[in-house]
Amino acid sequence: MNNLLGIGVSIVFMAVVLGLSMVVQKLGNEVSRKFVHIGLSNIWFIYMLFIDNIIVACILPACFVVINSLSYKFNLIKSMERKEKDSLGTVYYAISILVISIFSYAMNRPEIGLLGMLTMGYGDGFAAVIGQNIPSKEFTVCKSKKSIAGSLTMFLISLAVSIAMFYCLGTEFFILKAFGIAAFATLLEMFSIGGIDNLTVPILVTILTYFAI
Repeated sequence: MNNLLGIGVSIVFMAVVLGLSMVVQKLGNEVSRKFVHIGLSNIWFIYMLFIDNIIVACILPACFVVINSLSYKFNLIKSMERKEKDSLGTVYYAISILVISIFSYAMNRPEIGLLGMLTMGYGDGFAAVIGQNIPSKEFTVCKSKKSIAGSLTMFLISLAVSIAMFYCLGTEFFILKAFGIAAFATLLEMFSIGGIDNLTVPILVTILTYFAI
């Protein structure tokens, strides 16, 4: 019963986020994209509260791999797509949630997926927003332009959520481990192109979190 309730709550939550993104789109397409990027990462809290079955956990992300692929190709959900078809970021986002669901529930540790999700959602999301709006020195990595402000934001948010999670789980040497994961996540984001960080950051951070706790 809780699993079915979790699916229902998740669908309502996603509908609210996507609905609000259409309002936010008035501020610009990139703003609405990051609103969706950050907002949907919170779905993992719903998973942790309601869902305890690996198959149920995979249903929604599997559906959204298909939906996001169609949206990317046909620009169906305009508030989460770039006008320029330069990356598969939204598709990678859905794939990463699917992989995280499989790994976390297979390990019977759904909480480990939370750090991967929040690092991707808040860390990468705010890194892009702040990097584009706060002037700072820029540099190029793998033909992708980055900024000191963006990378620092990624590190600090990843560090904050890592410390909070490890502390709540009672993990030994949690500050040291949090620094390691934050640095790792920042490097992954820094060396990414074409939205591939929506795959590498959440999946690899989730796996690393499993071994860290």
